[in-house]
Amino acid sequence: MNIQQHLAQRSKNGGLTLFVILTASLFLPACNRGGGITAVPGGLPSFSATPAEVSNSGQVIAVTVSSTDVPRGGSADAVVKLSISAGYHVNANPATYPYLIATEITPGKAGGVSTDKPKYPAAKTQKFQFAEEPLAVYEGAIDIRLPLKADARTAVGARSLPISVRVQACDTEKCFPPATLNSTVPVEVK
Repeated sequence: MNIQQHLAQRSKNGGLTLFVILTASLFLPACNRGGGITAVPGGLPSFSATPAEVSNSGQVIAVTVSSTDVPRGGSADAVVKLSISAGYHVNANPATYPYLIATEITPGKAGGVSTDKPKYPAAKTQKFQFAEEPLAVYEGAIDIRLPLKADARTAVGARSLPISVRVQACDTEKCFPPATLNSTVPVEVK
């Protein structure tokens, strides 16, 4: 039964008001850029043929990391690739405003390997209908470089450096709840 048939049936049964209130409570919330709740333009969302709805940022962003060789006493950059689905973007780092959730990598620890501040790519500035000013964003596939350094006394061999990537995806009208995507950087100390 589609939504129009359900409305017609509820109207005949006198339950239209309750159905509309319950339906509105399910569909009105949408995450705004400040992390609060806002109504979707026009009240209820439009129903489309698209079966999959985005409920959080992790559904439209993938993280891939390639293996990184680091010489003992030396350094190298690990490359963390974010693949952002077409039609979506994430806030750059730094974000345009302090209240926006910037894309951010937080590294964990791996024996004998230390990290420095991630090197984020240049942002694209774009205007969206939900913001008064253009925003600094990333779209498509981006590479974030994570500087690694191996201590001169560390043992050679493989390690896994855990990382978390905090993102908030938006489309052209609204933002989705942020997500923390976890991954590991395979590190080979040589």
